[in-house]
Order: sequence, then structure tokens, then C-alpha cells
Amino acid sequence: MKTRISPNNILRFTRRQFLFSLAGGVSLAGFPRLSGALPGPLYPFEIVPPEVSGIRWAHSSGKSPEHYLPETTGAGCAFLDYDNDGWMDIYFVNSGKCDFFDPSPPLRNALYRNNRDGTFTDVTEKAGVAGGGYGQGVAVGDYDGDGFPDLYVTQYGRNILYHNNGDGTFTDVTDKAGVGAPGWSSSAVWFDYDNDGKLDLFVCQFVEFSKDKNKDCRVGEDAKRGYCIPHVYRPTASWLFRNNGDGTFTDVSKACGIAAHLGKAWGVVATDINNDGLMDLFVANDTVANFLFENRGSGKFEEIGEPAGVAYSAEGRPRSGMGVDSADYDQDGWMDLFVANVDREMYSLYRNNHDDSFEDAAGATGIGGATRLMSGWGLKFFDFDNDGDLDLFLANGNPDDLIEQIHSQVKYQEPPLLFRGNGKTFRNISEQSGPIFSQPLSARGMAIGDFNNDGGVDVLISVNNGAPILLRNNVGAQNHWLGIKLFGRKSNPDAVGARVTYQAQDLKRSRMKVGGGSYLSDHDPRLVLGVGKRTKIDWLEVKWPLPGGTTERFTDLPLDRYITIVEGQGKWK
Repeated sequence: MKTRISPNNILRFTRRQFLFSLAGGVSLAGFPRLSGALPGPLYPFEIVPPEVSGIRWAHSSGKSPEHYLPETTGAGCAFLDYDNDGWMDIYFVNSGKCDFFDPSPPLRNALYRNNRDGTFTDVTEKAGVAGGGYGQGVAVGDYDGDGFPDLYVTQYGRNILYHNNGDGTFTDVTDKAGVGAPGWSSSAVWFDYDNDGKLDLFVCQFVEFSKDKNKDCRVGEDAKRGYCIPHVYRPTASWLFRNNGDGTFTDVSKACGIAAHLGKAWGVVATDINNDGLMDLFVANDTVANFLFENRGSGKFEEIGEPAGVAYSAEGRPRSGMGVDSADYDQDGWMDLFVANVDREMYSLYRNNHDDSFEDAAGATGIGGATRLMSGWGLKFFDFDNDGDLDLFLANGNPDDLIEQIHSQVKYQEPPLLFRGNGKTFRNISEQSGPIFSQPLSARGMAIGDFNNDGGVDVLISVNNGAPILLRNNVGAQNHWLGIKLFGRKSNPDAVGARVTYQAQDLKRSRMKVGGGSYLSDHDPRLVLGVGKRTKIDWLEVKWPLPGGTTERFTDLPLDRYITIVEGQGKWK
């Protein structure tokens, strides 16, 4: 009788034991099987239970008979190294007091410090980042360049900017900074739109909503009250805040052209779609056309979603865009786009045509068929097995808790999906990748990060009205890798927009450090570069974000460890 690794033994299983077992193991569905003391298949991702991780926080939506729409949309999460000790900590966003919800006792967000042994300690109160409003998402960025990541928490109501004081505490500087952004905010992203070396802030706004504007939407034969489809609410303009470099920001939403386009924005990713060195924005909208804001320089954006082919479905209809990401999945040197939609719409993988237009390749890659009846939120491209090719993780769950009464083939809670990439296309490997991929969830936010520093990028899923799920990557360490933390000097501190190209024998790959991606969430800022079984990286180049910025080349690089590269120093450490 075969048995899986007990979750309680996950953290007792050392990396040396892991590699030893791989050497004597045999393949099972493309993945190694452990031999010896811990028999059975080793799945790519294993759930780390709360009794092991120490994470006992849970999200509470305040679900009510009135079905206020924000109840079903949150919340987000993030990996970040708030204390700069080289280990990823975790931040969770919760609901809270607003015009339709007044929980007693009050709810709070949660910051968990990484104890460096696979466990976490709740330090929320000491750090001063409990939130307090009806939270939605979080964006992490070092906006003042002091070397410590700051937190921007989006909410229904008023957002919060927490400045990292560098001593384990944060200060609410929202009013001073001028980034409260009233309304219903969802995702946000830090990026440098004007290439002045400072991180600016884009904030997605969803719809005009309040307790008084809540609609009474009925579904099914018995006309039960449910969550409304967002087309019944009016669209709003998103925000762009320019970093003034003195701790304050200027609202340039109108001046840059973004405010002229009213949307219902959920997800956003900052990327460079035309290789001009200027960061563009892909914004997923719900029931209205998606936006692709192309950066024209001089502080201006042009919305090109429709001519670019990313605004509507192939039939010309708006869809319910939620999570987004951008990556050069086919390694042709141009950044592609991804957006997850609601059930019966399929998700879209937009391949870059190199001419400001895109072609939806979801059908050809099998992603379209696998997602036809699903609803996607958090998602991310990353190389989970460190073979050098980008893979794709999708967190899913229908927003309508009555959906099964309307459509028998659609489920309210849905399992995640894992697609393995080969540099050109993708294969759905969810069924053989672990129990989590058969577990129905009301997943929303999703973040990636290597919490145990073994080179295998782990996954964090936030669950609407439930406990989050931490997934440990069990297979990344079977291949060689190099982790890189980039720090900009002339460029923005987080090096958003930097391109890393590397050669390992016959393998040559390129990665861009995008801003944001997923849904309501943010990620480990380090890049993990997989090289498979190859035992040496011949060279690595970093092209820093500024137009005409320098390209630095590095050789004699280590494997299977993290390094830091500071712009202009010409060396790694």
C-alpha cells in the first residue's frame, strides 16, 4: 500500500534527504517517487497545514443575506521580506468595517514573520499593519528607496499606505502621501512609468458601489437573492499616482490619459509589450472591455486594447476579466499577456505579434478547453520545476454562491490548475500534481515565493471566507537554479522592468521582472532562474530598466543559492 508524505513530516524532510531520495527513486507520472524512509509519490506541491506553518489566520467576508458584492471578491495576499533577513514573510488582507459591515470583534489583516524553519509567527500588532477597513488587495514596493519594502493595502472605502520604518514596524502615511484613492479599489501595482528611478503607483478601481447602491438581484426558479453580475453597476476611472520623491504623490490620472477610460478593473500587470523601455499596463475589466494602456512617454498613455485584440472575446463581446499576468512564455523576445475570465468564457493567453497586436493562443495550448467552465482569479507564470521553461498556476472559484442552481456543469468552489510549459505550449498536469488540484476552493488572491529558500518557488492561495493555503514546492530542488535579487540605483529600487538573460550550455532564456500580476496580490521580488540538470551558468546579463540603461554581464556564477545584484556595481554578492 502506497502512502503520501504526511503533512506533519514535510518540514522534517531535509533538502539532503530529498536529493538522496531522488537519486534512488523512479518516475511516477513525470515526477520522482521517494524511496526509503518516506515511501510513495512526491507531488509537485504539498499543502503545509496550519499546525506545521503556524498560520492560523482566516479571511472573513461578512457574508450576508443582502449579498453585498464586495463580500465575494476578496481577498489578496503577498510574499515580502519586510525585515530584510533574506526570508519571505507573508501578508494577508481581511475584510472589516464599512457602511454595510461592522464586525465585532473587529477583523484584522495579518503579517507573519518567517522563522527560517518553515514556520511563521504573527507579528501584526507589533508591526502596526492590521488594516481596519474592508480590505481587498495588497501591493508591495520600496517607494522611497530605503531598502525596505512598503505596503499599499487596497480597500472598499479608503486605501492605506504603510511605510516600512526598517525596525519591524510600519507607519500609516496615507494622508501625507495623498494616495487614499476613495471608492472601491481592487488590485494595485508599483512601477516606474516615467523612468525617473522612483516607483509610481497604479490603483485599479472597480465600480460605483455603496450600501445604498446595492442591487437586489434574483436567480433561479425560486428567485433567491444572489450576487449581482457587475454590469448592473456603473464603471469608474482607475488612479495613477506619480512619486514626487519626497514621500508624497501627485494624482496624474487625468493628465496621463488613464482617467478618460471608465472600467471595472480587477487585475493589473505592468509590462513592456513593444520593447521600447517604457512600462505599459494591462488591466482586466469585468463585463466591459479590457484596457491595454501603452506608454507613449512624456507622461502619456494610449489605450489600445481593441486594436491590439485583447479587449474582447473572439466574438467581440466583453468578458469578466479578473486575474492577469505577463511573461515571454514562448521565448521570442516579446512579452505575452494572460487574463482569467468567468465560467463559459475561457481564459485567454495572448501571444505577442510584435506589432502592438496579440493573438489568443489559449485554444491551441489547451488552456481554453481546460478553463471553459471555470472562473479564475489569482494566477502567475513561473518555472515551478526549474527546467528553464515557464509554467502556469491558476487559482479558481466562481463568484456566485448560487451558480450551481443555474448551471449544473459549473461549480461554486473549484480546484486550482497547473500547466507545465515547454517553451512553446502548455500541458495540463493538475491531475498528477497533488491533492490540492482536486480540492474545491473559493480561491481569490494568489502569490508565489520561495518561503524556505530551497529554490523551489512555493504558492500561497487566499480563500474567500476561509483559511489560506500554503503550498510547498517539492520538485524545484531536483534541478539546478540561481535566485537573484535585483536592486536599482539609477533605476527604480525594485528593478521593475529589468530583463535578465542567461545561458547555461544549450539553454538560453530571458525573463522580465514585471510589476504585479495575479489578483489582489504580490510576489517574492526575487527571480529564480532554472537550468535543469545543467551544472553551470555560462553567463548572465541584466538590462536595467531605464531607456538606454546599462547592461551588466556576469560570469563565474554559483548554483542553487540566492545572490544580490546592485545596479552599477558590476559584481554580485
